[in-house]
Amino acid sequence: MGKAKSISPYMLLGIGVAGASYLSSKDNRNKVKEVFYSVKDKVMDFWCEQNPSACDDLIEKAGNPDPHDLEDTRMVGEGAMYSVEFYNKEEQQE
Repeated sequence: MGKAKSISPYMLLGIGVAGASYLSSKDNRNKVKEVFYSVKDKVMDFWCEQNPSACDDLIEKAGNPDPHDLEDTRMVGEGAMYSVEFYNKEEQQE
């Protein structure tokens, strides 16, 4: 078996610069956002067709979070603490 060729760091840098320059225009950013949301909607539609029960569970859970769902509760708590800690740091720096 042959050794796989890796992408040159200069190639990655060039792709990054090209992407950044393309996204520097507000019109281009809006186009990219539209494409992203369009693809996301199509993927969600496809995923829901393949597994309708999982899609229904997500929609139901989004509308009615369960306070006894420990993973969900912990995630919400961590998110709340992040904003409080950020605010406290900003206030202490002033």
